[in-house]
Amino acid sequence: MAWRIADYIEHGEIDNRTKDRITGTLHLCGLDTPIHLELTGNPYRDLAGQFLRFINPHPKPIPEHLADIADEQTGVVGDMTAARKVKILDIADGELKHYYTNKIPMPYHWGNSVYLEWHSVRNARVVIESADYLLQVEPEATWQMSEAEESMQLEANGRAMTNFMDQMLDAANAAELAEEEEGDPQSEAEAEADAEAARMGLLMDRITARLELEDDSNPDAFERIMDEERERLRRERGEPEPEPLTPEEEAERSEWMDEINAATEAALNEAPDPEDLREHPLVEHCHELGSRIHDDIEKHDWVPKGSSEEHPFYALKHGVWFASAKLAGALNGRRDEWPPDALIAGDCLVRLKKARNYLQDALRGLEAIEAKKLAEPTWWAPLRQELEALLQSVNDLIDEVRAVLSRSDGST
Repeated sequence: MAWRIADYIEHGEIDNRTKDRITGTLHLCGLDTPIHLELTGNPYRDLAGQFLRFINPHPKPIPEHLADIADEQTGVVGDMTAARKVKILDIADGELKHYYTNKIPMPYHWGNSVYLEWHSVRNARVVIESADYLLQVEPEATWQMSEAEESMQLEANGRAMTNFMDQMLDAANAAELAEEEEGDPQSEAEAEADAEAARMGLLMDRITARLELEDDSNPDAFERIMDEERERLRRERGEPEPEPLTPEEEAERSEWMDEINAATEAALNEAPDPEDLREHPLVEHCHELGSRIHDDIEKHDWVPKGSSEEHPFYALKHGVWFASAKLAGALNGRRDEWPPDALIAGDCLVRLKKARNYLQDALRGLEAIEAKKLAEPTWWAPLRQELEALLQSVNDLIDEVRAVLSRSDGST
């Protein structure tokens, strides 16, 4: 999830006159202290070597839940350009409903949009995107970037982002391990499962970001982008190019796929056991809690209209709901087969640990609600106890699955 702050900026500047370094200052409406950028990397060719100033003609006051954005943004450059082509509607906001309701094609023209993206230590991905800013670029650049150099720079930015996110992941894992009991078993199988989950998470983040930016309605866009990003990630990590399958391996793979498809079709045609359709009690509890939180938020109208996804109440509600989904993937259909077999234990463990992270996010959201006095203690105090009990149950399950993995690879 990105911090999108374009609407709240009054004015700002970014400076790439020193190669491989971007500094800048952002003044946000409602914040007394400006935000300072200190980033590693370079932008696209149009901004390379340049000093860019920008003004937002219609800034909005920053909402309370975004006001704690770090005033020191240290990290790496993502995509940065002032020449991204976007569709700009040629109708007023008040007319949107009329066009949408009556299914009238909306008139638009293509225009330039400033797009500034970076990944910081404090706030992860931050994005500024607007076609309305007034831009001023210094007339002369201190250095030039060729088209070939731009292509290389984009690859370098991608590698820097990967390394940066890997470092943050390592730090998070270290912090997580420090919070666990001393001697809590770790295994090679768990490390492999975590690495694959981190890889897939990074891959899906990149695919999602490109789908948002390219606005490609072609149904084949997802598969195309996925193939391109997989190849990009392979090159960045220095992994060998996959060898083509031999005719025998192709035949074996085709036979295996036929078996999988046949088994899937048989399972779909077979009437399921009603007992298998029941959710695990922990999943039921987590889902019910998320629904209860949602109903309370709606009933009391605690979230102002137009609030972003970072609002503490959203962090609380979404954390519980996302945890419920991860728990369902790990636990549903396995009540009579617990702990899981070593073959699927790694996948279960990844899902359980993600559920734990989401519950911890929910608790952090609740802490923000407490600190800002957004609800009465009679509401959040029992909720905190319930969340902590859920978290303890998930930790107990994690310990059970880790024990399976430790036995499977001989770890102690």
